[in-house]
Amino acid sequence: MTQQVPRDKGTLILAFITGLAINGSFSVLFSAFVPFSIFPLIALGLAAWCLHQRYLNCNMPEGMPGLAAAFFLLGILVYSALVRAEYPDMGSNFVPTILMVALVFWIASRIRRRRNR
Repeated sequence: MTQQVPRDKGTLILAFITGLAINGSFSVLFSAFVPFSIFPLIALGLAAWCLHQRYLNCNMPEGMPGLAAAFFLLGILVYSALVRAEYPDMGSNFVPTILMVALVFWIASRIRRRRNR
């Protein structure tokens, strides 16, 4: 019934999109700088549903939950940096950008370590 996927790139992409959509939804609903749009809410619902279906139907390989969480955080940080670059009145995007670069290097080292196994 459940299947093992050796290279589960779809889960990582869905986690990234969920991070983007959750930060976008939060910004749309609670930030005065960002104009309202229904599309981040729709994207959040669809990405979370697809991620849940993938969780129910496929086993995650070893080390994948940590990578999925990192991609989720990367999505949050990317959206935060982009919105702060578009609307400079929100503040500096220095901290999200530095955290994003550090997280990308950590993800790259984890993926490289998984390939060498």
